[in-house]
Amino acid sequence: MINKNSKIAVLAGGMSSEAEVSMRSGKGCYDALKRLGYANAELVVVDKNIAEKLKDGKYDAAYNALHGKYGEDGCIQGLLEILQIPYTGCGVMASSVCMNKEYTKRILSTDKTIPLIKSVFVRKGENVKEKTKDLKYPLITKPVSEGSSFGMTKVNTPDELESAYKKAVKYNDDVLIEEYLVGICATVGVLQGDKGLFATEILELRPKNEWYDYEAKYTKGMTEFILPAELSDDMTKRVKEIAVKAFEKAGCSGVSRIDFLIVDDIPYVLEINTSPGMTETSDLPAQANAMGINYDNLVQLILNSAGLNK
Repeated sequence: MINKNSKIAVLAGGMSSEAEVSMRSGKGCYDALKRLGYANAELVVVDKNIAEKLKDGKYDAAYNALHGKYGEDGCIQGLLEILQIPYTGCGVMASSVCMNKEYTKRILSTDKTIPLIKSVFVRKGENVKEKTKDLKYPLITKPVSEGSSFGMTKVNTPDELESAYKKAVKYNDDVLIEEYLVGICATVGVLQGDKGLFATEILELRPKNEWYDYEAKYTKGMTEFILPAELSDDMTKRVKEIAVKAFEKAGCSGVSRIDFLIVDDIPYVLEINTSPGMTETSDLPAQANAMGINYDNLVQLILNSAGLNK
């Protein structure tokens, strides 16, 4: 049981390309825990010595504010399981699966009521043009296991494909290439409360850039946020239902954020983020706030999920 005297490690930083964002998320969560009265909360910067830090710290629980490799892919979750430290968010399996866009799509595709954009996965060494011959241009290339839009490129013609693939493969050996569709960019959080799972308000994202890239995500003023999203009641209900369904299908727990692209009244699931950003410009805090859950209460709600991810 986590009480106000519990010693909580807020895990931040890490060894991924998203370390800077994670530090901002972690600092925000740490400050919130202090305001909430958790006097023994500590901000723990994650590096290759994290196992020793956790053992020496004798923590009662861990608040996972890590993003990307090692923090969002099941690695830190496995370490916390071994050390028997309850932690927030998704467990080992769901974290691992959802960090990999290929396996996320494979699992979600078993439910035909969850729409997915047509795509292929290219392994290192495979012929990228041959693998994509049945896709319609423009395309978008994405590293299979990377967040914050790192390594993503829009590909307008076949001549641009090879260079875009090489950019993505710098991050991961496997690359997701999917058809680039134009529609409403939206995202919805799924949280685990006392009465079970529920979806937050849907956030519509109108980036100033062509698509929702790193700059649009983390620079104030680069994205217009519409809360709630300007969708019909029917579409709003459908997106929330699909979000919860995808959360359950992937075995998630505690918290996740599901990204959508709504095209011609079809809400395509893009990906599941099992450790959503918690910075001052992040999506999840804005979504929660729109339904009356302020930042501190959101942090408390996520903290309550510690130990539910078995």
